[in-house]
Amino acid sequence: MTRRFLVLSLFCLFLSTALCGCARVQPWQREDLSDPIMIFDENPIEKGIKEHPIDYREGSSGGTGAQSGGCGCG
Repeated sequence: MTRRFLVLSLFCLFLSTALCGCARVQPWQREDLSDPIMIFDENPIEKGIKEHPIDYREGSSGGTGAQSGGCGCG
């Protein structure tokens, strides 16, 4: 009885996890998801090497991941 309950509870947990991760993407939303800014860094070491002199010169770090302002103007 307990083994059957364990298998059933694991199956329900797996099923609920799998179904929660699914999302239907409409055709007009695919353009936003295929934007180049959504791509993860291909080589994070090279990115760090390029950003280090900029961070040193500017006296700050971060804020270099976005391609435009937060207002959506460009």
